[in-house]
This record gives sequence, structure tokens and C-alpha cells, in this order.
Amino acid sequence: MSSRHATPPRGLNATRSPLSQGRFGRMFRTLTPATFGPNEADNIANLSALADNMVGDFDPPKDGPDAEESAIPALYTYFGQFVDHDITFDPVSSLAKQQDPDGLIDFRTPSFDLDNLYGRGPNDQPYMYDSNGKFLLGDPLTGTGVSNALDLPRFKGRALIGDPRNDENSIVSQFQGLMLRFHNRMVDDNDSLSFQDVQQRVRFHYQYVVLNDFMPRIVNAAVLNDLKSGGRYDHSKLAYYHWKNYPYMPVEFSVAAYRLGHSMIRPGYRLNDADNMLLQIFPDPNNPDNNALTGFRSMGPGRAIDWGRFIDVDTRAYGVEGDGTNPDNKRRLQLAYRIDTSLVDPLRKLPPEIASNPASLALRNLERGWRLGLPSGQAVAKAMHQTPLTDEQIIVGRAVDTPGDGDPQVPIASIANGAFKGNCPLWTYILAEARQFATKVAPPATGAPAAGITTPQLGPVGGRIVAEVFLGMMFGDASSVLSLDPNWAPVTGPDFKLKDLVTYALGGGAPLH
Repeated sequence: MSSRHATPPRGLNATRSPLSQGRFGRMFRTLTPATFGPNEADNIANLSALADNMVGDFDPPKDGPDAEESAIPALYTYFGQFVDHDITFDPVSSLAKQQDPDGLIDFRTPSFDLDNLYGRGPNDQPYMYDSNGKFLLGDPLTGTGVSNALDLPRFKGRALIGDPRNDENSIVSQFQGLMLRFHNRMVDDNDSLSFQDVQQRVRFHYQYVVLNDFMPRIVNAAVLNDLKSGGRYDHSKLAYYHWKNYPYMPVEFSVAAYRLGHSMIRPGYRLNDADNMLLQIFPDPNNPDNNALTGFRSMGPGRAIDWGRFIDVDTRAYGVEGDGTNPDNKRRLQLAYRIDTSLVDPLRKLPPEIASNPASLALRNLERGWRLGLPSGQAVAKAMHQTPLTDEQIIVGRAVDTPGDGDPQVPIASIANGAFKGNCPLWTYILAEARQFATKVAPPATGAPAAGITTPQLGPVGGRIVAEVFLGMMFGDASSVLSLDPNWAPVTGPDFKLKDLVTYALGGGAPLH
């Protein structure tokens, strides 16, 4: 492999090109915005009806296999959230205040440069670093069966990190802590390198995981293969994401396609062995539980994550569905929910510290897409020379293998008196498309179904948008791994994955030079 260790100096300020206030824009500028009623009130009412159908009934968190699970380990959901916070920050707080995507300003660089980790660097934010260029870490965390866990550095409960959003729940918060430790170990393993060179090496490993592990899990292989020449991603294959001077943030990506992760969220997660550490993602508004996974505060006692429950850093048993006494169920690798048109019930009413008006995440996504003038999914499919899904193929509901009485499968055309016939909101369309591109995948657990687990992946519309934007941002960044050294791979080999990044941050695995 050519120049495996090519890491030319690159200061933090080098990331603050005009990208640092890059504009949002459209990939499909000539398409007509989709509307779902003759006036604002009807649009909101019809989108509300769709949003209600896109949220499942209440399903408490539980141990053991689940019919809604994919074969994707649960950490990928929150790695996707971490990536989102790296490449974009939308400061618009009210949907009604801003309806022009060309007027939005993105105060995150639309590139995979880890500015959510590094912030403005040790010169501008010295309180995040020690004198050796390592991140300061927080207080030790406790958790049954977990050792060597640390909170984020904090002042009066607030995390002192590059992006405060990476403290919004206990999982992404502790993953941010792992990334701090990944950098620190990279400093220790490469003590002769400058801060900038270590930083570039960390970015390369992160970008490598995005390209070679995360993206293939969420995007159908056929879509990714169409973007390659000779087995490698080819800039000339990008057909829909183009820019004049610098990459921009397409609203089709940020408001629709990349919101796939919302459907992957489980109702709750088990953090470790303790009986009280199977937690809901948000407090139940009808039965408030202060022990939910919401963040923006010091990590509570006993909350240290056993990472083997979120990513296959070790080998766990698959477990037995419905067996509440099975000891394997309490220690199993939790799997992300399937990419489909169904969100879990806790997302029906977000806590006020997360969002409000509307509090439903599904309605927020749908309303935002409408206010920002997104075209319908069918219109985008035609523009991409794809045969659009039929109304019969756009099913709203959980993509379980055998739907039961509690799994309504609602055709899109039957909602809101036919307001969505041939006219599906782009976000919903992309989720429904994933159901048509499901594949059987073996989860990394012993005793799992021999035939694998049905795992929907983004198809030729949603997957192409996500893949082109990911690749375009890297090709558009002169300091990315694709621009500097597309043949680069970690010294441990080309099979480096998210689990290896986690293992290294925890002190395991071989040194990375």
C-alpha cells in the first residue's frame, strides 16, 4: 500500500476554511417541493396523521432477542449520531423561522475532520487539553462488571468537549469519551509525532471506519459497488452531489436520508449487569423516570457502559427470545432496530431539554422536510433514473418478518384520505425503500439464527444520497484519507472496524502507528 503513514502537518486552523460556514443547498434543485394539502393547516394535519402511524405502540426495554432487531450492533446507531455531529450543525431552532435551505448556515465543517472531538484545538480551547496535547478526561465511572471507565471532563455538570450535543444521552456521551481516549493512546503510541500528525492519524482511522465499516452496514452493497472502479471509490462516479468550490450540506441528506438512524433506536438499552441498568432512552412522560438515558449532566452512579453490550469487542451469546430468566439475555450484544418506517414510542414525545413544538420526532422530521421544500420520494427516484416504489410498496410499520396484531402494516395511500398517494415525503420514502432492500445478515453472536437476521439497508435513492455525500465530502477535503492516500489502511490490516477502534481506546489491541 502506498505511503501508508502519510500524515503531513495540518494545524487545527487549517480546518477553518470557508467550509466552516458552508451553506446548505439542494442536490435536486429543479424538482418541485412536495405539498400534502392546500394550506398550512392541512399540510400539518396530514403530516401529523403520517407521523402518528410512524410511531409504534409502547414497548418497554427488555433483555433478550427482539423481532424488530437487525443484525447491526447497537453502537452503530450512536456512531451515526457522532458522525452527524461531526459533519453538520444546524443552528436554526425554530422550524417556522427559516424555510430557505440556501439561507441556512452550517457552523460545522461539512467534512469528516472530527471538529466535534478537537473543537478549535489546544491553542483556542486549552481547557480541553494537557501540556502534552492529550485530552483531559473526567471522573471515574462505576458500573457492575465494568472497570476502567471515565466520564467526560465537566464544569458544573456540563461537558467540556468539542460539541456539547455529544453529551445528549449516556451512550453518545460515553462514546465521545472513548474517542478522547483513542486520541490519547495514539499520542502515547506515537510520542515522536506532532499534535497535528497524531490528529491526522486519528482522523484517518475514523474515516476508514466510516468508509469501510459503517457505510457498508447501512447502505446496500449494490449501491456502493456502483460508486467504485476497480474495487475503490471513484470521484467520477458521483452523479448527483456536486459543488463549485467547497462541499455543501444537502437538505436531501440532512433532513431526509441521514435521519435513517431514528428508526434504528431501541426503546432502551442495558448498560451493564446491574438490575437497574436496563434504561429507557427518555423518561416516560406518564410515569417519569429520572434514571433514563438523557444526558447534559454528570453521569449518574453505576452507569459505566459494558461495551460488549453495544459492539462485538468480545463474543456473546445471542440469547433466547421471551425467556426472562435466561442469563445470556442479560449479557447479550444488543442489536439496532431495523431501518424501517417505524420509530419507537419514546420518540413520540421528546423531553423538553431535547426538543419541543412539535415534540414528536417523526412529525419534526416530516414538518421540517415540508417547510424546507423537499421534493417527494417518487420525484427524487425519477430524477435518479429509478423506478419509484409503488404505493403498495410503501408500508408504514415495523419491518418484522411476521407482523402480528401489534404490528399494523399501513399502506401510505390509506393515510390522511390519500394525501400521500404517489407523493410520499422523502424521509418516509427512503425508510420504506430500505425494506425492499433487506438482506439476511449473521449477527456477531453465538447461537444466532443460522439463516441470519433480516436487515434492511438503504437502497438506490436513500443509499445513493448518503454514500455520495459521504464520499463527496471526503473527496472535497484535501486532507482526507481519500484525497491524500486512498490506498491507506491501518497497520493492523484492512479489516479494521468500529469494534477495533473501541478496543484500542479501552487499551487493548496492537499499537497503531
